[in-house]
Amino acid sequence: MASLYVHVPFCSQRCVYCDFYFVTTQRDEDAFARAVETEAGILGREFRDLGPLDTLYLGGGTPSLLSPEALARVLQSAHDHFDTSALAEVTVEANPEDLGGAGGAAWLRAARDLGVTRLSLGVQSFYDDDLAFMNRAHDAQQAEAGVEAAVREIGDVSVDLIFGIPDQPFEHWGANLEKALRLGATHLSTYSLTVEEKTPLFKMVERGGVVPEGDEALRERYLFTRRYLEERGFEHYEVSSFARPGHRSRHNEGYWTHRTTLAIGPSAHSFWRETRSRAWRWADVANLGRWQGLLAAGEQPVEWREHVGPDELADEAVLLGLRRLVDGLDLDALARDYGVDLLTDKAAALAALEGAGLVEVSPRRVRLTPEGAVLADAVALKLVG
Repeated sequence: MASLYVHVPFCSQRCVYCDFYFVTTQRDEDAFARAVETEAGILGREFRDLGPLDTLYLGGGTPSLLSPEALARVLQSAHDHFDTSALAEVTVEANPEDLGGAGGAAWLRAARDLGVTRLSLGVQSFYDDDLAFMNRAHDAQQAEAGVEAAVREIGDVSVDLIFGIPDQPFEHWGANLEKALRLGATHLSTYSLTVEEKTPLFKMVERGGVVPEGDEALRERYLFTRRYLEERGFEHYEVSSFARPGHRSRHNEGYWTHRTTLAIGPSAHSFWRETRSRAWRWADVANLGRWQGLLAAGEQPVEWREHVGPDELADEAVLLGLRRLVDGLDLDALARDYGVDLLTDKAAALAALEGAGLVEVSPRRVRLTPEGAVLADAVALKLVG
């Protein structure tokens, strides 16, 4: 099984923290859909023996800015060029401001009728002060209305929320979680506000206008989030991901398990697992006009391509496997696929991490504890290389 990702780069405005590729001044839907159809044809022919797709994901950017007609063309391109007979999940990212009113309801019904099974909503907060700081295009009222509409029309709805916003009262974070659950979210992705280079937030911090939250405050909110959601029936199945039973993100689990994911769109990254221990990774050019132009000229719009060997794959398997908090790092698979005996090769590091209460070790699995999940990347780095 494999996955397909389509990057829709259109946005109405720039959020202060975002470092994904997007455009705010171009929105030629016809040209974009035509390029998607062309690249889907190229990949479909190149990977004709890939087998059926398990998941299809439209991310961005803001896919909900596509009209129903353009959305239909993008989704149809997957059906035309890949085996979609076994699709188990079709996710589209959306922003709340696009889902309100009669127009939003019509868009949601069209998405449902086109086979969309799941929405991922970029809410980030239900408080106007937080949204203004992040330069989000919606307000708190639109955030609530957008989730309500999505749950009503689609049912399976993931809500993104950000904690660690400067000067955000602790009770506001708890209220954000409570509201998402009350509105019917089946999945939550919670992230601490991250300062990435080449973003407005980075410049704000560099100039001293914004002071990021300290590590202890972030730790406190993270552990509170885990306790709060688990007490209400959510499974903390990945470092940043919580789901009601049966509502994990299948597409994201594909990333965490090194499943082949082909990607379409400007800046989109593909991963092809050729064999258990050999893979290829490549990325399309991060420029909408150039991406469209190359495809119109009959050329592949690939910016770079690299081979990924067994050693690098093994390190990635450790990093990704530890993020899966319920399933954990599968030591049998690590030995089978890459010849790595972690219990022997990293015995001292595992003992130290276990003694510090950061991991739980069994003969077949290594799992992060709640405190270990707070330091997931740092823990994983002790076990690679």
